[in-house]
Amino acid sequence: MSKLKHFQKYKLRYEVVAVVIYFFINNTLLATSEIMEAQRKNTSLPFDMWEPFVWEYSSAISTLLLLPFIILLLRKIPFNWQAVKRSFLQYFVAASVFSLLHVGIMVGLRKLAYFSVQRSYDFGDLWFELLYEYRKDLWAFIFFIIFLQGYRFILARLQGEANPVAESEEESDNQQVNKPIDRLLVKKLGKEFIIKITDVEWLESAGNYVNLHINGRIYPTRATLTQLSEQIAEKGFCRIHRSHAINLSYVESITPLSSGDSEVKLNNGKVLNLSRRYKDNLKAQLV
Repeated sequence: MSKLKHFQKYKLRYEVVAVVIYFFINNTLLATSEIMEAQRKNTSLPFDMWEPFVWEYSSAISTLLLLPFIILLLRKIPFNWQAVKRSFLQYFVAASVFSLLHVGIMVGLRKLAYFSVQRSYDFGDLWFELLYEYRKDLWAFIFFIIFLQGYRFILARLQGEANPVAESEEESDNQQVNKPIDRLLVKKLGKEFIIKITDVEWLESAGNYVNLHINGRIYPTRATLTQLSEQIAEKGFCRIHRSHAINLSYVESITPLSSGDSEVKLNNGKVLNLSRRYKDNLKAQLV
């Protein structure tokens, strides 16, 4: 297995580990900096040695817990440059909610830590502290948005973004949304190659993109799952979930669950959920 295929297979695990390590190192440095700064001004510390670590780690943990909220925001409400004012308002509200939740979780963790050593934690003047934290959280929120978008852009270039192969320049400039797709052109690190749509094993919705899974590799294409599923339905593809569609040629087995849903196992070992909403449609296509 190549390094890229290995990364694609365990991408989420690597991302989680990298983020946790970053916050651990960053907030450890912040805590030790507070201690060193206090020692420069006083012969004795105005706080116990463990307190800065509680302050910084509680902030890091609350941020980590809220990162999925930002990722979900980018997927469900991507920034629309055609409606800038609306997008700015939506993201401003999201940043405000993020800050309030961050402060709430952070203060709760600090109170719990202080309670465990039979002490009480004083957050200070509520409105001043909320404004102080909001100033930092707003910048952190903007940084996360920019970082996540940049990371996705770079990853898409490394993985290779897939687009339908146009039969003419005119068609390329004016793609027909419902036109059936036979082949996809993948552009990857300055190279181009063709893949057959029938080689796609399953599809996964990812915001404004659909991830195409082919032999352990993932190729993002700019489309919605509904749109793409309709375009390739005649190629043997079927929607089985609001987030997934499959190539029926790769189905190994279907196992009913007590909940009324089912599990679809593909030849490559991947198991996907088949929701009740799409069960009749799948049966109709298998007949």
